[in-house]
Amino acid sequence: MPAFAAGKLQVVATTGMIADTARRIGGDLVAVKGLMGPGVDPHAYRQTRTDIVALTKADLVLWHGLYLEAQMEEFFHKLEKRGTVVAVTDTLPKALLRGHDDYEDKFDPHVWMDPKLWVFVAERIRDALTEKMPEAAAQFEANTVEFLAELNALSDYAANALTSVPQEARILLTAHDAFGYFGQAYGFEVMGIQGISTESEAGLNRIGELVDMLVARQIGAVFVESSVSDRSIRALVEGAAVKGHDVAIGGELYSDAMGAEGTYEGTYVGMIDHNITVISRALGGQAPVRGMSGDLTVGS
Repeated sequence: MPAFAAGKLQVVATTGMIADTARRIGGDLVAVKGLMGPGVDPHAYRQTRTDIVALTKADLVLWHGLYLEAQMEEFFHKLEKRGTVVAVTDTLPKALLRGHDDYEDKFDPHVWMDPKLWVFVAERIRDALTEKMPEAAAQFEANTVEFLAELNALSDYAANALTSVPQEARILLTAHDAFGYFGQAYGFEVMGIQGISTESEAGLNRIGELVDMLVARQIGAVFVESSVSDRSIRALVEGAAVKGHDVAIGGELYSDAMGAEGTYEGTYVGMIDHNITVISRALGGQAPVRGMSGDLTVGS
């Protein structure tokens, strides 16, 4: 983990999506460390000793909230007493949040799957940065306006690409239930083998039910996730094959973590562009192979 740059606001963010957004809004006035890299599951992540040092020294700590970082929740609540900790989802209107079946009185945390909801997070990060560095308010606002324009373009691209998927094919089956806000935004029926948290178990009965559903509804593609084992998805494909129905793996989606650092898919916009493009093309829709702006890595 690189050292903080001297003279900059020192920010630590939990997920890659938060870290990337903080960099976009903070620009060259902030130094951002992300704790969870590509392929890391935030539901199961526990802070390391190195993380604790970085978190306690930071000028600002940005965490997601909504019980996403379930194993770190107690630690963050203790850290809040220092006045440097912000849950970036805490201003999201509760009316826009989906209920959480796994945990009573909690909500589905995967709000980044809908760029229109991520607007609230971007604005919350802007406000948190401004509170810590008020003299840079104008710069943070200008960077936010630019970033929100990209989110708007991303939403438009999603609407166009995903409405091209035939109505009967708008069924998204993945390893865990991370795509509820995506389905809600774009009219897809979403199913996960595991629940909203990857900590929930997928039993044999659940696998059997989904295999029967794949066969009965003649679903042609399912999807693996970059931060979740593909074992259960492959069990579905094999189970359907035994019953005479071929199911393809439509591609790997970014659910709880972004792509490799330094790549387009390693940004928030690139992550969502990838998911939109892969889902649309795999389910019979029309989307350019290199995505919204031609920046996707072919085969990513």
